[in-house]
Amino acid sequence: MKKTTLILGISTIILGGVLALAGISQAYQGDLNVKGPNYSAERHDAILKAFQNNDYDAWKSLMQGRGRIMQVINKDNFSKFAQAQQLALEGKTAEAQKIRAELGLGNGGNFGRGRGMATCLNR
Repeated sequence: MKKTTLILGISTIILGGVLALAGISQAYQGDLNVKGPNYSAERHDAILKAFQNNDYDAWKSLMQGRGRIMQVINKDNFSKFAQAQQLALEGKTAEAQKIRAELGLGNGGNFGRGRGMATCLNR
């Protein structure tokens, strides 16, 4: 009886810890208002400046090869991506989703869930 209780207690603690860590690590993804673990004000400003100046090379160096976004966005389609970022920041999510879908960043339906526009700004 004591052995079973001990095993159940330890299992519950481990499961709770795993679930808590998973929740924390996913909390910021997809929400432009929540800052990711690699967020810094300087980097954020530099990325916004790269979008405003349509500077793919600056954005690419700031992203440092992070995420699927680097496999999809290139010099040729960066201006459309920057436009989607601006629309998202203005709260025009439907328009931003449409551009994201055109670029091959999913069907646009996952904006705000999972890895939305925050991928580029907060990581």
